[in-house]
Amino acid sequence: MNLLAISSILVFISNLIIGFLVLWKGKNSKINTSWFILCSTLCIWGIGVFKVATTTSKQDAYFWWQIANIGVMFIPVTYYNFIYLFCDLKKRYQKYILISAYTLSFIFTICCIFFPKAIWGELRWVFGQYYWLDWQSNKSPLYLFSYVLLYWVLLLYVFLILIQTYKSSKSLARNQLRYFIVASAIAWLGPTLIWPVFFRIDIYPYSNFLIAVQPIIIGYAIAKYRLMDIRVAITRTGVFIAIYTVILGLPFAVAGLLKNYLIGLFGQNWWMAPLVLMALLATVGPFIYIYVERKAEDRLLAEQRRYQNTLKQASAGMTRIRNLRKLLNVITHIVTKTVKISYVAIYLHNEETDEYVLQVSRDKGRMSIPKLTSDNYLIKWIMLKREPLIYEEVKRQMQDSGDHAYIQLEENMRILTASVIIPSSLEDRFMGFIVLGDKLSGQIYTSDDLSVFQVLASQAALAIENAQFYEEAKEMQQQIAQAEKMATVGTMADGLSHQINNRFHALSLIAGDTIDTIKFTDTANCTPEVKEMITQVNHALERIQANVMQGGEVVKGMLKYSRKGEEGMEDIDLNILLDNTLEMVQFKVKVSEFDLIRNFDHSTPKVKGNLTQLEEAFFNFIDNAYDAIVERRTTLKEEGYRGRITISAKPKNDKLEIVVEDNGMGIKDDNTKKVFAPFFTTKISARKGTGLGLYVINKIITDAHQGKINFESKHGVGTRFILELPIAD
Repeated sequence: MNLLAISSILVFISNLIIGFLVLWKGKNSKINTSWFILCSTLCIWGIGVFKVATTTSKQDAYFWWQIANIGVMFIPVTYYNFIYLFCDLKKRYQKYILISAYTLSFIFTICCIFFPKAIWGELRWVFGQYYWLDWQSNKSPLYLFSYVLLYWVLLLYVFLILIQTYKSSKSLARNQLRYFIVASAIAWLGPTLIWPVFFRIDIYPYSNFLIAVQPIIIGYAIAKYRLMDIRVAITRTGVFIAIYTVILGLPFAVAGLLKNYLIGLFGQNWWMAPLVLMALLATVGPFIYIYVERKAEDRLLAEQRRYQNTLKQASAGMTRIRNLRKLLNVITHIVTKTVKISYVAIYLHNEETDEYVLQVSRDKGRMSIPKLTSDNYLIKWIMLKREPLIYEEVKRQMQDSGDHAYIQLEENMRILTASVIIPSSLEDRFMGFIVLGDKLSGQIYTSDDLSVFQVLASQAALAIENAQFYEEAKEMQQQIAQAEKMATVGTMADGLSHQINNRFHALSLIAGDTIDTIKFTDTANCTPEVKEMITQVNHALERIQANVMQGGEVVKGMLKYSRKGEEGMEDIDLNILLDNTLEMVQFKVKVSEFDLIRNFDHSTPKVKGNLTQLEEAFFNFIDNAYDAIVERRTTLKEEGYRGRITISAKPKNDKLEIVVEDNGMGIKDDNTKKVFAPFFTTKISARKGTGLGLYVINKIITDAHQGKINFESKHGVGTRFILELPIAD
C-alpha cells in the first residue's frame, strides 16, 4: 500500500468519525448537519482516491476518479454552506452566491459523470504506483474554469468572511474562528499541492495527509464549546509531532546510516540494535512529551497561570474580612485588576424582597441592572445547574435549537453584558452570582479559568455568609441592648410612677386650692380687665387639673402594663381584656386610622388566665397589625383602603379559639418560619421594633397558659393569628 492510499484512507476515516460525532452532538443543529455534509463530501474524495491508489486497472481508475470528483465538486460549496451558517450570514447576495455555487457544482458533476474524457482527458501512470488524471492530454477549459471558480474564487471569499467575522467576534466565537482559519489553511493547502500533478508537474501528493487533519481540528472546535486556546492546541500538536518524529525516525535513521557498522559489530543480529533503541525511546517518549509540553505551556500561559494563582490565594484570604461591603469591593477589585476583565458585578439574594440585588460593580461607564427577581429564568437556570454559564455557548445553542429557554438566557445575559456568569453557592444554599465581562486581552475563558472562578465563588460564598452573620450578630447585640434598656425602664416604672403620681397629686392640690381661692374672692370692685384676667387664670387652672387627672390615668396604665403579672390566674372577660388593652395601645398607635371589630357576643365564655400577661399579648397583636396596615397603605397606595383588625372568638372543646385578623401587608413566605424567633422583625419604618413582640406572645400563650398559637398569612393581603386559651370553669 502506497502513501497516497494511506493518506486517503485516513481522510475517509477521520471525516467519517468526526462527521458522525459532530452530528450526534447536535442532531437538530443546522451547523452540525452542514458540517456532516461537508465531511461526507470529503469521505467521497477519500474513498475515491484510495481506490485509485490501489488499482492497476486503467478502466477501474477512471471510474473511481469519477467518484472522487463528485466529492471534489461539492467540497468547496459545502464548506461555504457551513461557514454561511456558522457566521450567520444574512445579506441577500451571500445567499445567492450559495445557490449559484450549488448550481455550478451540480453542472460540473454531471459533466464529470457523463463526459469525463472531455473534461479531464486521459489517465497517465505516475510515480510507478497509480493512474492520475492528465489535463495536458485534453486541456479542457471547462475543468480549469471549474477548478479556478470553486477552489480559488469561492474559497478565497470564504477566507475573507472568516477573517472579517473574526475581527468583529468576541471571546469564544473568536477562538473558534481561530481554529477554523488555521484548520482551513492546512486543509486547503492539501488539494492545492495535489493539483500540479494534473498538469504534469510531478510532485508527490504528500499533502493529501493534510486533508485528514482538517476535520479533527474543526470538529473539535464545533463539538467542544469550552475550547483550549488555539496557541495551546498548536503547541501540543507541534510538541507531539516533534517528539514522536524523533522516537520513530531515529531508529530507522540508525538502521539506514549505520547498517554496515552494526553488521560488523553484531553480525546477523544487527537489527536488534535499532529495535532496542526504538523500545527505549518508546518507553521514555511519553515522559519526555509530558515534560516538554508542560514547559512549553508554562512559558506560553505564564500570564494566565499567574492570575489563576493570585485568585487562589485571594480565595483563601477572603474569609478574614468581616465587613460585607469591603469584602465585595475586594473581590471585584482583585478580579478586574488581576485577570483584566472589562466588567465585574456581584448580585446577592435579598431574603426580605426575594430578589437578587446588585451589590457592587466595576465599570463606571456601564449601566448595571439593579436587581433580578427570583422567578427570572436566568436565576432558575443557574440555581438548578450550579455551573458557569457562558454567553457564546448559550447564543450558539439558541441559534442551533431555537429553544425558548436559550432565547431567554441569551436575552438576560445580553442585558447583563455578561460573558460568563459564575454561581455562588454554599452547600444547598444559592447565595447569588458573579457577572464577568470580556477579557481586555480578547482571550477566551478557558476550562482552567472557569475552575478557578468556581473556587473563588465558593470561597466568596463562605466569606459572604461569615460577613453577613457578623453584621446580623452585631445588630442582634444592639437589639438585645435596647431590649435590656426597655426592661430596665419597666423595672423602674413602679418607682417612677409613684414619684410622678406624687407630683401630679401636688399639682392637683395646688390647682384646686387656687381655684377655690378665686371662687371665694370678691371681684365686684375689680376693673373689667382684672375680671377678664381672673377668668382666664381660673380656666387655665381647670385645664391643668384636668390634664393632671389624665396624666395620672396614663401613669396608672403604664404601671399596669409594666408589672410582671404575678397576681395569678383569674376568670377574664374578653371584652374587658380588649378594653384594658386599648387604654394602653392608644398611646402608641393612632386608633383612628383603623377599625377594630369585635366579632363575638356577650355570651362568649371567659378564659382562665393572667390579665396582665394577656393584655401584653393583645397589645403586641394590635401594635403589629397596625404596623402592617401602615406598611400596606404606604407601599401599595390602594384607593379607598382602610385598615381593619377583627377579633373573633368561639368555644372549641375546653378551649376558647380566638382569631386576631388584620388586612395589613402580610408576611412573606420566606419569613413564616422565623415569625416567633427572638429578635426577628419585618417592620421597615423608622419605629422598627426589637423583634421580641411575637416571641413574647408565643411564650405567654404556650408556656404561661398552656394554650396554642398558629397563624396564616398572605403577602399583600393580611395575617390571621389563631390562639386557643383554656375556658374558665
